[in-house]
Formats: sequence, structure tokens, C-alpha cells
Amino acid sequence: MRTPFFPMVRALAVPAAVSLALQVMATAPAMAQDPVKVDAKHYKVEFENDQVRVLRITYGAHEKSVMHGHPANVAVFLTDGSAKFTLPDGKTVSSDVKAGMVQWEAGSKHLPENVGDKPFELILVELKGKHKAAK
Repeated sequence: MRTPFFPMVRALAVPAAVSLALQVMATAPAMAQDPVKVDAKHYKVEFENDQVRVLRITYGAHEKSVMHGHPANVAVFLTDGSAKFTLPDGKTVSSDVKAGMVQWEAGSKHLPENVGDKPFELILVELKGKHKAAK
């Protein structure tokens, strides 16, 4: 007696597909969120090509973002500012910046907050591809 092939495939494929979907959903929160997608109020793409993405970042006084990530980048601060960054492990890092400062970062995940009484603005140049940390 011949057993139909497609019902057997379907019987095996559906549980495998559900298992794969659950695995993908479980790892999604662990991946860095794109700030432009999760916080368009503060992040705007000014320019993008296959090498870089240039973001204009603006925060009003005491405004807070959501957890997100950036690849290796160079920040150019347009105004003075005071920020607090909450890291994925819950630790916080404070940072005071001055207009005209330029800073390199190898990439990170964080939740930024403007802890100052004035708005601040910066340009962030995200580098695409693999890059070594600055020495």
C-alpha cells in the first residue's frame, strides 16, 4: 500500500516551521534595534549609501529614547549636552559633551536620555561593514 507523500511532508513541515518561528521571535529582542525605526522622533537619516549612514539626532530637554544599537560610528556634537546611557545589563554611563567635539565608538546598544535642561543635537556617521576599534 502506498502512503501519500504530501500529507507526510505537511505533517513534518508545520511543526518545524512553528519551531523556527518561535526561535526567531525569541532572538529578535536580543538583536540591536534600528534607532530610525524604533525612535523616528529623535533620529533622522540625512544621507545613506553602501559605506555610511548619516543620522541627525535631536533630543529635547529631559527626553528619553528606547533601547537600540549603532554599528561603529563617529559622532559630531553640534551643541553642548548632558546624556545618560543605560546599557543592556542595566548599568548607566553619564556623558557631558561640548559643541564641536568629535568622538569615535566601535558600536554599542544603549538607551539614551538627555538629562540636561536644554535640547542637544549631533550628527552620527554610522560605518557599514567591519571596522576595528580606535587605538
